[in-house]
Amino acid sequence: MSWTTRLTYALPHRALSSLARRLAYSHHPRLSAWLIDTVTQKFGVDLSEAERSDPRSYPSFNAFFTRGLRNGARAPDADMRALLMPADGRISQCGRIDGGRIFQAKGQSFTAAELLADDAAAEPYADGVFATVYLSPKDYHRVHMPWTGKLLETVHVPGRLFSVGPAAVRIVPRLFARNERLVCHFATDFGPMAVVMVGALLVSGVETVWNGVEIPRYGDAVTVKDYRGSDITLERFAEMARFNYGSTVIVLLPGGVAQLAPGLAAESPVRLGERLATLLP
Repeated sequence: MSWTTRLTYALPHRALSSLARRLAYSHHPRLSAWLIDTVTQKFGVDLSEAERSDPRSYPSFNAFFTRGLRNGARAPDADMRALLMPADGRISQCGRIDGGRIFQAKGQSFTAAELLADDAAAEPYADGVFATVYLSPKDYHRVHMPWTGKLLETVHVPGRLFSVGPAAVRIVPRLFARNERLVCHFATDFGPMAVVMVGALLVSGVETVWNGVEIPRYGDAVTVKDYRGSDITLERFAEMARFNYGSTVIVLLPGGVAQLAPGLAAESPVRLGERLATLLP
């Protein structure tokens, strides 16, 4: 095992992430300005697309990181059969779910049941399709709906907080099924759809539009929230959640429902609203 791999396992994930959260939410003007300027310059953040293009207009680093987009900066694919890319970023992997197994990297995979923390919930996706989208620090960090869906339940699965960068994805077995995550189950007109918000090292939170802060809620037990009686429906392209630092979102679709967009492959750069998949006739 290389020293970098050993470091990945040895790092105090939650302590580092808690520290990052305190820094991100600080309203100290000099600290916030330094953090914003550092990330903007290092990662080439394009603020011309933001609702507020002035970096000094953000009271905290977290406010900057979860910034909204100006009107018209993104638009949904015009084909109403197109399921939409849920976020800006880069495809980590995508493809067919093979007998319930989801490809992570060469020599690495995990099961849909592990990811969802529920064998029964994973059954519809046994031969479906998936797309794993990695959001880097430069990206827009809000996640939108691929398709119109009614919220059924969320499942908060506690776990580690490994980095989800490309290097970690290659070396950490079952990474996305081990990291803390929020599984969001929706009912759609084609059947179930799962959107999984995966936490990561230095991620200080996940928030949903229906319930606010969901992570961190560190604990040892899986927490299920039932929304079946709440009549919460989110439209295609509507915002559903946001990351308070870079991470990963995974979309699962049942078998026989949709075909992934042609040319979509690992390392493909993607933007919110582009075609993720097309519903089959």
